[in-house]
Amino acid sequence: MILSSLGKHRDTGLLILRIVVGLAFMMHGYPKVTGGMEMWSGLGGAMSVFGINFGAPIWGALAAFTEFLGGFLILIGWAFRPVCILLAFTMLVAALTHYTGGDGFSGYAHAMKMCAVFIGLLFIGPGKYSLDRK
Repeated sequence: MILSSLGKHRDTGLLILRIVVGLAFMMHGYPKVTGGMEMWSGLGGAMSVFGINFGAPIWGALAAFTEFLGGFLILIGWAFRPVCILLAFTMLVAALTHYTGGDGFSGYAHAMKMCAVFIGLLFIGPGKYSLDRK
């Protein structure tokens, strides 16, 4: 049966996951990267969930570039585990911001799910079809 042989294609599954998640984060992060100082200030304000109320444009720029460049690095599978840590933290901040903002489950669910995906990928690794394996 075909379902019993899918385990042999674990690395293909990881490649598909990396491509889709990487492209999605690049597309999601690009407007944030190009949004400039005003966008970065708004994004960086999210750090107030940890009581950090200074340097909002810096934190925002870090988040924007983490999403965009991190998405690219996930896609190609390079510096995979460090990028997973950075993206998981970015998604944690996003989830907590939506949660404390009273956005309800639908407001923070996506960021919470992606945080879990990046933590899971941190343990699994990029698979053999990645630059980290070369």
